[in-house]
Amino acid sequence: MTELLKQNINRHITLPAAQTEAFCSLFQQRLIKKKSFLLRAGEVCKFEGFVTKGILRVYHIDKNGDEQILYFAIENWWVTDIDSFTNSLPSQLYIEALEDSEVLLISKKDKELAYTNIPEIEKLFRVMTQKTHVALQRRMVDNLSKTADQRYSDFIEKYPQIYQRLSNLQMAAYLGISHEFLSKIRNKLAHKK
Repeated sequence: MTELLKQNINRHITLPAAQTEAFCSLFQQRLIKKKSFLLRAGEVCKFEGFVTKGILRVYHIDKNGDEQILYFAIENWWVTDIDSFTNSLPSQLYIEALEDSEVLLISKKDKELAYTNIPEIEKLFRVMTQKTHVALQRRMVDNLSKTADQRYSDFIEKYPQIYQRLSNLQMAAYLGISHEFLSKIRNKLAHKK
């Protein structure tokens, strides 16, 4: 269950086995059925999660009732509402399982305990936060400078392991376009082949 988490940690920092075990022991496993929520808007996010199985989507519902997907989290990815988790504010986001999923969760208290007892863990989260900032910046630049066709092509090229698991509606919500427009993009790309 924690083997994937240990591999993820080792990709970012070097930690003695005993400290890795101590850190991993702070996580609680949570099974989430397809279409169930790990977090709903209005709740305070009390966890950072590491996905060991399945796929989750993190999204917001705008004033028109439209879903805007911020990101998907698959195996070996982290998931949270960082604003709600860090500031203890009600979340504006939903985290929903798109498949039966398993997530390892760490609480704020246990994360702080790890920072105190295993100082390298702070480096782990700093490195991951930097990578997240880079990804978000790139996504913002892409949304401002690329067409929907380009963003769609980039997504399926960069994340083939996610793309295959999504519905057209989910993909359209991630790209910020209508389902109908996504169908036109797919048809246009299919005729180019």
